[in-house]
Amino acid sequence: MAGSRTFTLLCGLLAATLVRATLSPPVVLSLGPEVIRERLTKELKDHNVTNILQQLPLLSAIRQKPAGGNSILGNLVNSFLNHIIWLRVTSANVLQLWVQPSANGQEIVVQVPLDMVAGLNTPLIKSLVEIHMETVAQAIIREETSKMGHPKLVLEDCSTKHGSVRISMLQKFSILVNSLANKIRNLLVPALPKLVKSQLCPIMKAAFEDMYADLLRLVMMPVSLSSDHMEFDLLSLAIKSNVIHLNLAAKLLDSEGNVTNWFNKSAVSLTMPTLNGAPLSFTVRQDVVNAVIVALLPPEEFMVLLDYVLPELAWRLKSKIKTISEKAANQMGRTQIVKILTWKSPELLLDHGSAKVTQVIVLEVFATSKVRRPFFTLGVEASSEAQFYIKDDQLMFTLNEISFDRSTLLNSSIGLFNPELLKDITTEILISLLIPNENGKLRSGIPISMIKALGFEAASWSVTRDALVITPASS
Repeated sequence: MAGSRTFTLLCGLLAATLVRATLSPPVVLSLGPEVIRERLTKELKDHNVTNILQQLPLLSAIRQKPAGGNSILGNLVNSFLNHIIWLRVTSANVLQLWVQPSANGQEIVVQVPLDMVAGLNTPLIKSLVEIHMETVAQAIIREETSKMGHPKLVLEDCSTKHGSVRISMLQKFSILVNSLANKIRNLLVPALPKLVKSQLCPIMKAAFEDMYADLLRLVMMPVSLSSDHMEFDLLSLAIKSNVIHLNLAAKLLDSEGNVTNWFNKSAVSLTMPTLNGAPLSFTVRQDVVNAVIVALLPPEEFMVLLDYVLPELAWRLKSKIKTISEKAANQMGRTQIVKILTWKSPELLLDHGSAKVTQVIVLEVFATSKVRRPFFTLGVEASSEAQFYIKDDQLMFTLNEISFDRSTLLNSSIGLFNPELLKDITTEILISLLIPNENGKLRSGIPISMIKALGFEAASWSVTRDALVITPASS
């Protein structure tokens, strides 16, 4: 009974610990205000927003609320409205969008400044009356859950920013005409916000939906990893200040499309770097980066006729073995074989600004190609400095040098000996044979086409203690 209660208590404590633990996503795409602004600007252009503005029904809008009262000027204005041949926007410009955090820091305010000139044509005035109109359309980007339970970003609460409507005449006329023109201006002041809401806001909403859909398509594009590939799925969304964070799950698939590894939110640490002026960042948790390296460097076994490939190294190996067993050294012929087996998948270890890969390697030496039993089998725990770099739109990864952490004599047919005696020659063999072999497999690189697809020419990388971070390269 006491054992049962203890077990229940331990389970409860474990569950409470897991609840309190902060679960980190495997991958995070963070989009700063620059990306949001540029992508939404592009979509507004693609939706012909200037054409929409030039087609605003200004005349029908002001005729819906004619000048009231029985004053002579009021009657003149109504008569003037009836004699307008056309009133339309002749030029329209969308100025640079503003992307700002909301007051609570969990939503983003998007403001679209509009600059328009409208022309008024009436036979009552000989020349065209030009009216300058400025206003700011404003909307909120927030995160919500769809009916299917999926997170999504939406653009809502679209309207004209309070106090942003400014309308003025570009010419001066007679006192009477100026008075009539000012009355038209006074009618446009309340009409313009209504037109923005009814005509422009649906276009802004559609443009944002297309922008968001394009982002998801970019995020979910498979990343080729030799014969395998990696895919991402949206886990959750978060808005902090003016940055949108897309938290992504990751899965690794083999050449037949079978999922071999799945990464979700977990207690594995992930230190989220701030953008620090970068327009975006793509942060990949250490265990996901490690899975990528494993996919590119699966366990393998290969044999080399050392005397044919590296005769100087073969001679030095024979000399070293001679210090252990002269008889064994005399048995080594021109077809001596070195067999290398990467026994376990490599493990990537990240730290601030640096990375290394640890491996467990089995190395065997055979006197000739005809014998089946090796002289000895060494188990080697080794590590290599790992170097990332960018080439075109590929993240490249290479291993530099190799160092012994520990070696063990697993078996020997030439008597027991201290494997430290062969440390130097074994290191040279691994540097000469294993490292080039592995770097050849890593040469294909990892596509990072998302950076270029988002409008940036080049990328850069950095390493934290638990993640690899990709950002656009600074110009």
